[in-house]
Amino acid sequence: QLQLVESGGGLVQTGGSLRLSCSASGFTLDLYAIGWVRQAPGKESEGVSCISSHGGSSDYADSVKGRFFISRDNAKNMVYLQMNSLELEDTAVYICVAGPHCSGPLILYDYRGQGTSVTVSS
Repeated sequence: QLQLVESGGGLVQTGGSLRLSCSASGFTLDLYAIGWVRQAPGKESEGVSCISSHGGSSDYADSVKGRFFISRDNAKNMVYLQMNSLELEDTAVYICVAGPHCSGPLILYDYRGQGTSVTVSS
């Protein structure tokens, strides 16, 4: 069974940091571009970041550029999202998705995880 599992979410104060992780079972991530999508209550989903299958290129939504950093370790079958200088507006469920390629920070994905919740408080 192909599965993506996110971890690392939680409660953090404004200005704080979190690192989200995405692991895969049933397939190897190095065949896929990986993206992070977030869904905030009452808002449309937003493509936050995407990294190519080989990790050579990545992109970010303007709302997180300079604060969030995506990386991957294909040997460990893991992708990470380092989130710094968190703001109240970053509160959302963060979902890891896998697809054939990135289109900027966006991705047409074939697989998605269940998400991990991030809450930023003042």
